[in-house]
Amino acid sequence: MPIALLRRPDPDHLEIGHDGETFRIAVRRRPTARRLTLRVSAATGEVVITLPQRTAISTAQRFATSHGGWIAARLARVPERVTFAPDAVLPLRGVPHRIVHRASSSGATRVEPASPDPAISVSCGEAHVARRVRDYLSLEARRDLLVSVERYTAALGQGPKRITVRDTRSRWGSCTARGELNFSWRLILAPPLVLDYLVAHEMAHLREMNHSNRFWTLVGDLCPNVDEAEAWLKRNGAALHRYG
Repeated sequence: MPIALLRRPDPDHLEIGHDGETFRIAVRRRPTARRLTLRVSAATGEVVITLPQRTAISTAQRFATSHGGWIAARLARVPERVTFAPDAVLPLRGVPHRIVHRASSSGATRVEPASPDPAISVSCGEAHVARRVRDYLSLEARRDLLVSVERYTAALGQGPKRITVRDTRSRWGSCTARGELNFSWRLILAPPLVLDYLVAHEMAHLREMNHSNRFWTLVGDLCPNVDEAEAWLKRNGAALHRYG
């Protein structure tokens, strides 16, 4: 009886060189894939190669190497990351705010709206600044989301079973068949009309779990800023992932 040869486990990543740079590429194998594909996330800059079930890793390596220029060009478009550190500037409801670290004082994280340079004041040890800023932004996002949800609940005559705020990557919001709404906390970085539109969009799914003409008519009836919000997200949405 012939003995089947065992294939070596795939590596977690490949590395390729291009113009003096080294690129790290995550490896994903999918039985349903029909060809090799490369993807560069506009949000995070992660490079992923997807392989069909029978494609050899050596073939994937050659494929990735041959696309080194393409990878470099896509990575050049990914916005530079901004960490939540003292003096970093990030948008809050679309308005730039500087992170100010108050090492010698205690108290809640809060906004100091002094013009022309509004700030997010953080009172804690420097090692905890990033977490405190992230927690503050998530809390503010939930607060704004609840205000919009309450308004659209009154308009629709029905509301969600639950609201969850996460750091989602592929969607700004979603609605489950059980009537639960999920949103990205990063919407608090965008102008308020964008967050409000996303709430209207997902609330409309409580009645129309599709993207039919009836769904879009309902969204338009609920929210007057559909086109403006969609255009803003198309231009600026990916850049919201650069923060934190």
